[in-house]
Amino acid sequence: MTATLTERGALWFPAHIGGEAVENPNGRAVHTVRARAVLEDTFAALRLKQDLDAGRVDARDAGDALAGACALADEPMMERALAAAARALPAWSRVPLETRVEIGLAIGERLREKRDAIARVLVAEGQPIDLAGPTMDEYWQADFSRPTLEWCASQMRFERSDGDRTSVLRRVPDGVVCVNPPQNASAPNALFGITALLAGNTVVLRAPRGVPLATTYALHEVVLPVLEEFGAPPGVLNILCGPPMMETWLNSPHVADVVYVGGSGKGLAFEQAAVRAGKKPILELAGNDCCIVWRGADLDGAVRSLTENFRMSGQICNIPNHVIAHPAIADELLSRLAAEAARARPGFPDEPGVVLTPVLQADTFFDDIADAVESGATLAHGGRRLDVHGNASDTGLFLEPTILRVDGLDAARATNAVVNETFSPLLPVVVPAGGPDEAMLDDVLAFVAANRYGLRVSAWASETSVVDRLVRDVTNCGVLNINDSHSAFRPFLPTHGGRGLTGGAFGEANYLMLRTTHLQGVGLVRPGGAR
Repeated sequence: MTATLTERGALWFPAHIGGEAVENPNGRAVHTVRARAVLEDTFAALRLKQDLDAGRVDARDAGDALAGACALADEPMMERALAAAARALPAWSRVPLETRVEIGLAIGERLREKRDAIARVLVAEGQPIDLAGPTMDEYWQADFSRPTLEWCASQMRFERSDGDRTSVLRRVPDGVVCVNPPQNASAPNALFGITALLAGNTVVLRAPRGVPLATTYALHEVVLPVLEEFGAPPGVLNILCGPPMMETWLNSPHVADVVYVGGSGKGLAFEQAAVRAGKKPILELAGNDCCIVWRGADLDGAVRSLTENFRMSGQICNIPNHVIAHPAIADELLSRLAAEAARARPGFPDEPGVVLTPVLQADTFFDDIADAVESGATLAHGGRRLDVHGNASDTGLFLEPTILRVDGLDAARATNAVVNETFSPLLPVVVPAGGPDEAMLDDVLAFVAANRYGLRVSAWASETSVVDRLVRDVTNCGVLNINDSHSAFRPFLPTHGGRGLTGGAFGEANYLMLRTTHLQGVGLVRPGGAR
């Protein structure tokens, strides 16, 4: 599936359209310069990438800094991909569901086998090595696990007989599904996106230009070979790297659904445009997740879960974004979080122990801190730029993990860093005013229910009555975790999904095998009363 681009082993991927390798007609490509090279000499590395993309430098002469390249897709290539997906749809939708489930399980097994190779490409694009492998583990164990796929399959058909009449409720594929993974986590979200195939849809996936390599590698080296081994028709999965082509998708007669992953503002505007165009929008947008830590909770577990905020410098959506801490344990929790924040280190992504990644647009981070402090919050730790070695630097590309204390739920409601997604390593800890526990819990649950986002909520509590209240009353999120990791993906549970600013008007726990299908009722009386 790949060819050697240079003698040093850089990867090269053409577009994959209708079962064929397709190059850009002008030979243009998108090149990936290794993240280590960017951190060692940012301007030289970015200039090299610009020269490679423009064709001013031959990729064979780029040296070790080049990780690989993908053919740049243009609009005719995208139109060709959409038509190929439409041609493949009738034959693919007739493949038995049981076979498609087996294909999903085979993809999961191949992801496990290729885990380390995919992780190396993720590291080349900038993901810390300690996170890259576990990321792949979680995705193949969740989206492609037997419990997940068999549960989804169980929802696809229900049949009952009443005398001579058979009544069937079935979910049928929507058609051609276009997938738009985000730059911050392209490869995992692309793998999530292609689960739409398992429902009988065909897929066109656009790898983002900023980080296309790991996405393209995983799809070419894992998914395409499995589809070929099972005899899937050409055009079932089409892979391109290029600029956003949303207008092309919305205007195409071939497209049924669009899976949009990105920020809430553009995503909700896209939702309206998609509905106007007669397409089904499936949104996976921002998260502003809350974690509740109650009196008597396992603080060791809670701290481990809360420091997931620092992963990738907070530039992922499913992390804990703010904490509500019972006053009885708030001081200890803040102290322990500050200590863990001090230990979180930046560095080159191929070095073990690195947690933080560069943050290129940091103005909002500092604005959020200033806004909180001006409103009465206390800075418990952090708030500085860091260089790659962890030293304070006004020009550093990293942000120091930052812990804020916000006293009172009313103050929290007026603090931007609490009510909006921050997308940075900033963790406000909200401490409610004292009072009877039952009344305080009522106030906390009302605060959580008012969250405009809906991705995840987690809580740490030891009292059965508190746990029961949480399970009963926290319903405005796609995933609720009690006394467990906030961010982890578990087999059978959804990896994505939620309402509000996370999933839009149609948001819910997000299983694409179900979301890219529609429910149909079939009433059948066979001629002569035959069954």
